[in-house]
Parts: sequence; structure tokens; C-alpha cells
Amino acid sequence: MIRIRDDLRPAELRRRIDRLWSASGEKIRSIETTFDPARGAPVFTVEGRYTTQGWTEWTQGFQFGSAILQYDAAGDEAFLEMGRRATRERMAPHLTHFGVHDHGFNNVSTYGNLLRLMNEGRIAENEWERELYTLALKISGAVQARRWTRIAADRGYVYSFNGPHSLFADTIRSMRSLALSHSLGHVLMDENDRAVSLLDRLIQHARTTAEHIVYYGEGRDAYDVRGRVAHEAIFNPSDGSFRCPSTQQGYSPLSTWTRGLAWIICGYAEELEYIETLSDEELEPFGGRGTVVDEFLRAARASADFYIESTPADGIPYWDTGAPGLCRLGDYLDRPADPYNEHEPVDSSAAAIAAQGLLRLGRCLMAGSGEEAVEDGKRYWAAGWTAAGALFDAPYLCEDPAHQGLILHSVYHRPRGWDHVPAG
Repeated sequence: MIRIRDDLRPAELRRRIDRLWSASGEKIRSIETTFDPARGAPVFTVEGRYTTQGWTEWTQGFQFGSAILQYDAAGDEAFLEMGRRATRERMAPHLTHFGVHDHGFNNVSTYGNLLRLMNEGRIAENEWERELYTLALKISGAVQARRWTRIAADRGYVYSFNGPHSLFADTIRSMRSLALSHSLGHVLMDENDRAVSLLDRLIQHARTTAEHIVYYGEGRDAYDVRGRVAHEAIFNPSDGSFRCPSTQQGYSPLSTWTRGLAWIICGYAEELEYIETLSDEELEPFGGRGTVVDEFLRAARASADFYIESTPADGIPYWDTGAPGLCRLGDYLDRPADPYNEHEPVDSSAAAIAAQGLLRLGRCLMAGSGEEAVEDGKRYWAAGWTAAGALFDAPYLCEDPAHQGLILHSVYHRPRGWDHVPAG
């Protein structure tokens, strides 16, 4: 269980964060200089250099979005120009990519962050540039929403690259693309000029995910532990019936792949923030604000509690809570994770996503009413900073300028063996 720290002093956190952005800037420059985008997207490092892995191009938005965020954090306009130029030159195919469920990762990371910075006055107002980013986000949300499997009159989901039968945990984070497109006044125009609400599809997808991906300890099956997450849910697209849990990247359908768990925590926390921006009238068709918030909070809190309870003391998880080698580690939950153990890898990428989700969820609850909710919010907030504090220091933060990875000991795809494991 995470040993939640509330003694991380602001000055110490500031020091670690400054080191993070310093290292990040060096690595972004290195990738920009040495990596050829024509090869595809950078996926993971081999001997300190990023390489590609043809599967889906879901990481290219991170490559260019990282430069934009570097400017956001450190103020160096060279990174802004780097990210802005690459977005214009390289990201257009992602806007109309009908074959993936990854629009949030690619397009919100790039066009979305650029529009946000313009709205915040961080970059100069420019009419054509604003229109470009706005149009891009409108298109992205509609294209993502078109990838749709209906399982009932009022229920469906954006299906994964595995096909119409497949709902992924990851896709809750691409609901950001639908949210932005809807808030910019856009709709999906379907057959016979039928206008489809992007908010409707967002909420349907979130409800389907909460029902079939997240467990609540209610006896759904023999492995129904509150907060456990299946990476994938399989449906019969002919009649919409749910068939079974599955996994694309975890150890098994009946264990929890921790990066999938992290996507759920962060995705629902983000959508809770988004719901706060909507009017009561917009939410009335879905049962009203209270109903939607309660549903999203239920999934967010259950998964966040499971993460806290099923993760080693420092907030860094192993790649799957049911990985077979964990039994050889003894009481591994009672101490910090060991990234150098010989049995199972830790996954710092899961920790990075979960930390963001815990911080967002904590802030959401602390801003609400009710003493119990506020106290829970403080717990999630502290747990998020506990994991982040570990990530921002050795052995996870990589300050070696010769290595292009920012956070070490992350796992891309354990079952397929795509991660580079150095000798020894």
C-alpha cells in the first residue's frame, strides 16, 4: 500500500520539479536533432535512443506536445516554435485517422495545448492560427466519435483498434477530444444528415466503461475486487451483449494491468473537471448533473482506492497486479518498489499517469462540499504527490544527457517483449 507522504516540503518538490524540466529540455532537443519523424513515432528507448514500433502511431502527439509543455513550464520560446511547427507539418493525418481510438493522446496534446496557451494569453493572438487549432479539434472529436459500437438504445462505446467488439480502458482519455469538439460547438454529421451529439457519445462511452471495465466488489465474477480494472471488455457487436473481460497488454483479463488502471483514474478525473464547465441544461438529458457526477466519481474513487491499496509504498506499481513473478518478491507492497528485481518490472509510466489522476481527483473533491469528500480529496492529493515525488528523483528521473528517456523503468508492452532490457 502507498505510504502516503504529507511531509514533502514545497521547497523539495520545487527542486525536483526544476530538475525534471531541466532534464526534459535536454532530451526534447536531443530527440528533435536525431529522430527522423518520417520513420514514425518514437515509442521506447534502446540503449538510450528512441526507436519506433509499428503498431499504432499514438505517441507522436507526445513527441511534439512535450515541446509545447516545455515552453509552458519553462518559458523558452524555442520549444514553442518547435512544437508549433511540428504540429502544423506532421499532425494533420492524425486528425482524420479513422483507424485508432487515440485522438486524445495525439491531438489534444498538440492542437489542444496550443489553443489553451492562446486562450491563456501565453502565446500571441493570431486569427488564422486560432481558427486552425479550433477546426482541428472539432474534426478530431467528430472522427473519434464516428468509431462507434452501439450496444443498446442509449448505450455504446468508441471501439479500439482491435475492432468493433473491443472496448479499451485507455479510450476514456480520448473522450477529451469529444469534450473539446462539443464545447467548440461541433457535432458529428452522420448518415441522412443526422446530427449526433458528441456529449451524448462521451457520456455513453464513460458509462459503458464504468459498467464493464471497472469492478465494484459486487460479485460480478470470482475476481470482483472493488476498483480492479480490466484492460478490455469484449462485446458481441451483432446484438450488443457483453461477453467477457480481456486484455491487450496486461497479464490476464482477471488481473489488473496498472497502466490501464491509471488511464481510468486520470480519465474520469479529467471528465469530472469537464462536467463542471457544462450547464445544468446540457446535463439534464443524461439524468442531471448529480447523476453524471456520481457515476463518474464512483469509477474514479474505486480505481484510485485500488491503486493506493495495490501499489508499493512509494507509489510506483509493478506492471500488473497479478504478474506471476510477484509471489517471489515477498511482502512487496510494504516497501518501495524495486526496479532492479529479477522477477517482474515496475512501470513508472503507470505511476506518472496515476499521479496526475490522483492529483486531479483530489483537487476536485477538495473543492466540493462535505467533510468526508474533502478528507478523501486530501488523501488522493497526497498520494498523487507521493508517486510524483518518487518519479522526480532517482532511480526514475533520468538526468543523463546521453539518454533520451525522461523517466526510466517504464513499460511499453510487457507481453510482447517490446521493452529494452539492458544486460544485467
